Amino acid sequence: MTRDVISTTDAPGAIGPYSQAIGIDGLVFCSGQIPLDPATGEIVAGGIEEQTRRVMENIRALLAAAGSSFEQVVKTTIFLADMNDFSTVNTIYGEHFRHDPPARSTVQVARLPRDARVEIEVIALR
Repeated sequence: MTRDVISTTDAPGAIGPYSQAIGIDGLVFCSGQIPLDPATGEIVAGGIEEQTRRVMENIRALLAAAGSSFEQVVKTTIFLADMNDFSTVNTIYGEHFRHDPPARSTVQVARLPRDARVEIEVIALR
């Protein structure tokens, strides 16, 4: 079994003791992405729509760095600060998974890092 650390400057750097993603053989496990702008390290301006779009772009960058793509995602977990944001997040999420979407869990949490409104993690094939 081969384990490798995946890193890219096109997604935010880790803000703690974790890797952006880990590849193991034919899989990639992406750490949860919050709406940090990789250029500034700050939460993007705007509401849940802007935050969700930034999260999805961060995930796209990690998947590309791992040699994967949204089409190869098999499982996602969405963490929301407010379940009332579900519909907006679901619409934007769906733009990235138009055919044969992955398995998914969505939960509301008490709080997310940096007071983000959304965090998404993915597992994909490579």
